Amino acid sequence: MTVSTDQTALLEAARAWAAEDPDDQTRAELEAVVADAERGAETDLADRFAGTLEFGTAGLRGPLGAGPNRMNRVVVTRAAAGLAAYLRDTGHSGGSVVIGFDARHNSDVFARDTAEIMTGAGFKVLVMPRTLPTPLLAFAIRELGCAAGVMVTASHNPPQDNGYKVYLGDGSQIVPPADTEIAARIAAVGPLADLPRGDAGRLVGEEIVDRYLDTVAGLAEDGPRDLRIVYTPLHGVGGTTVAQVLETAGFDAPHVVEQQEHPDPDFPTVSFPNPEEPGAMDLAMALAAEHKADLVVANDPDADRCAVAVPDVHGWRMLRGDEVGALLAHHLLARGRQGTYANSIVSSSLLGKMAAAAGQPHEETLTGFKWIGRVEGLAFGYEEALGYCCDPEHVRDKDGVSALLLVCELAAQAKAEGRGLTDLLDDIARQHGLHATDQLSVRFDDLAAIPATMDRLRSAPPTTLGGLAVELVEDLSEGSAALPPTDGLRYTLAEGARVIVRPSGTEPKVKCYLEVVIPVETGPDGAGADAARISAAGRLDAIKADLRGAAFGG
Repeated sequence: MTVSTDQTALLEAARAWAAEDPDDQTRAELEAVVADAERGAETDLADRFAGTLEFGTAGLRGPLGAGPNRMNRVVVTRAAAGLAAYLRDTGHSGGSVVIGFDARHNSDVFARDTAEIMTGAGFKVLVMPRTLPTPLLAFAIRELGCAAGVMVTASHNPPQDNGYKVYLGDGSQIVPPADTEIAARIAAVGPLADLPRGDAGRLVGEEIVDRYLDTVAGLAEDGPRDLRIVYTPLHGVGGTTVAQVLETAGFDAPHVVEQQEHPDPDFPTVSFPNPEEPGAMDLAMALAAEHKADLVVANDPDADRCAVAVPDVHGWRMLRGDEVGALLAHHLLARGRQGTYANSIVSSSLLGKMAAAAGQPHEETLTGFKWIGRVEGLAFGYEEALGYCCDPEHVRDKDGVSALLLVCELAAQAKAEGRGLTDLLDDIARQHGLHATDQLSVRFDDLAAIPATMDRLRSAPPTTLGGLAVELVEDLSEGSAALPPTDGLRYTLAEGARVIVRPSGTEPKVKCYLEVVIPVETGPDGAGADAARISAAGRLDAIKADLRGAAFGG
C-alpha cells in the first residue's frame, strides 16, 4: 500500500499524541485507530486531527475521544495550562481559581487535571465539593473573590460530549479578546511532561452551597405558595438544589420524575438531554397529568437552563423561551426592579417594548450569556434558548434554579387569582401585540456547506418572506456601534416581522430565528389573543417555507 505524505504526517501526529496521552483508555483507542489506518481501513483519524477544539459560544465542547479535535485529558491539560499562562500574564499570579464539574463522563477527571495544572502554576485552587449546577460555580467565583473559574460540563449536549467553560473574576464567561489570547497560550504549551503538576487543590466547604441556596430562595417574596409542581432534572445535577430552594421558599415538594431524578451521564430516558427537544419532557408531562399539576418545570443537565410547560385545552404545552423570558420580565418589572433589561439579538423584540413601557433601559447583545452577563447595570437578561439571569448581582450567567423559583412564584400568584401563566401572556400580548417566535434549524454533514450557505444569502438575499417585504438586510459580520461583528444576517420585514440567520456556535447547524408581531383585537376572555396566535402561526409557517427555499434550496 502506498502511503501519501499527508497520511504519513497524520500517522506521525497521532502516534506522538498517543505517546503523551496520560489516559489508558483514549491512548488505546487512538492506537487502535492508527493500526486500522495503517492497514488501509477507513477511519475517522483525519477528523480527530482536523484541528483543535476552540472556544466558541459556550467554551470548549465536543465528543469525548482521543485527538486534538475531541474532549480528552490532553486537550483539557493544555487548556488549563493556557489559562494559567493567561492569568499569570494579566496580573493574577498566585490568585484563586475555583473549579466545578457536573456528572458527565470524565467531568471529575478533567476537573482534577485542571486543578493539578493550576496548583502547579502557583494558583490557589478551590474545587467544588461535589457535582453541582453550573450557576453555583458562577456564584462561587464572585462570592469567593476568585481570579477565574472553570466549569466542566457540556450542558445539554448528547451523552458522548463534554465541555469546559471558562469564567474570569467578574463571574462572566470569557469574551474576545480573552478567548483568542487564551487560545494562543494553549497553542504555545509544550510537551505535557514538562508541565509542573501540583496537588488537587482544596475542597470548598458545603457552606458555599448553602449560601447559594439561601441567596436564590431569598429572591422569592412573601405570597401564595399553593402550587402543584412537577419537576425533572433530566438526569442532571439540579435535583437536590432545586428541591432545597423550593422548600426554603415555602413551596411543597414537587413531584419529581423518578426515572430522571438522579444524575446519569448516559441519559437513558431521552435521546437528547435538552428540554427543548421533542420527547424530552414526555415523562414529566405524563406525571403532571397523573397528579393534575399546575405547572411543569425542568432543568437541563447542568441546571443553567429552565423549561416550563403549562396546561391548556389540548393538554400540556411547552412555553417557548421567549414566553418565559417575557413572564420573568413582567414579574420583575411589576416588582419595580430597576436597571437594564437585556436579551440576545435572536430573542424576541418584546422585552425592549416591555422595558420601555416601564421606563427601564433595554439592550440587545450577541448570542450567549458571555455577552448578556456583561451588560452594564443589568437587571434581568435572557436568551430564547431557555437561559435567564434573574439575579445578576450574584450570578452573572444564566441560572435555571433561580428562574425556576421565580416562575413557580409567579404561577402561584396567578393561581391565587384564579388565573394561569397563559392568562398573563395574553395580558402582555394585549398591551404590546402578540410576539410569536419560531426556529428553522438545518444540520450539515459537510461543514464547508455552512459558510457557503451564508455566502449565498449575503450575495442574493430574499426580497420577500412569507408575503412580507424584506425592508432591511443587515450583515452582522460588519459589526455596528451597538454590536461587535458576528457571523449572521438580520432581515427586517414589514409589519414588525424579523428573521436572523446564523451558524450555531455549538453544533454543525445553521439556525434561523423568526418573529412576527400581530396586533391583538380586544375580545371576550382573551379571544383576541387566541385569534392573533392562529394568525401568527400561519405567518410563521409561510416565512419558514420561503426561508427554507432561499437558504437551503427547499
